[in-house]
Amino acid sequence: MVPSWPVPPNVRATCTTRAGGVSGAPYDSLNLGDHVGDDADRVSQNRAIFKAAIGARPVFLRQVHGTRTVPLAADTPDGTEADGCITAETGVACTIMVADCLPVLFATGDGSAVAAAHAGWRGLAGGGGRGILESACDALRQHGDLAGVLAWLGPCIGPEAFEVGPEVKAAFEAHDVGASFLFKPRADGKWLADLPGLARRRLAALGVPRVHGNDGSREWCTVSNPSKFFSHRRDRVSGRFAAAIWLA
Repeated sequence: MVPSWPVPPNVRATCTTRAGGVSGAPYDSLNLGDHVGDDADRVSQNRAIFKAAIGARPVFLRQVHGTRTVPLAADTPDGTEADGCITAETGVACTIMVADCLPVLFATGDGSAVAAAHAGWRGLAGGGGRGILESACDALRQHGDLAGVLAWLGPCIGPEAFEVGPEVKAAFEAHDVGASFLFKPRADGKWLADLPGLARRRLAALGVPRVHGNDGSREWCTVSNPSKFFSHRRDRVSGRFAAAIWLA
């Protein structure tokens, strides 16, 4: 998938699907995650396919559902622990792996820097009103005003599939009471959460006005599109696809 958004011409971005790799079921076929039980050699081959396809070096983080954003350079090792990354170097791809969580890509309006964030509900909610999007935006501010930043939301679990407990709703309402309208009640005391909607609300509060991509419709839902996307919620054992952004 190639995002459709008005970024500067030196900014490149993509989001993989589950097709085009060498892994067997249930990781078939372009699984990029080396932590999900897939054969290590096949994951290495899949990552090589991905690297060749984008013509840049993807840096694969060790994502922990946290709020840390790190700068990337050509020599940043894979496995660096973080859930957000930023770079101003060419040929280094900020890469986020997901299988239901929301990948968020960023580009400055002048094309001087790009960033990416892994926004599951824990990282998005954060603590004290500061989550992974706040962390990524703090890093982006070093390259200019956030009013010039563009964001793209990738595929994630959709608002008709993301059932959560009351503690998730409370985590967002603790900082923003208005977030409550992005939760729909279920008969069993649980809620359906709109993850891309919650991310859009956070980005608006941060002063990022131009947000593209996932609008919460079914075509973006990882759970609802088994032939296209990996989904941990749907399959329990699954691969990981990736969203990446880099400077050419």
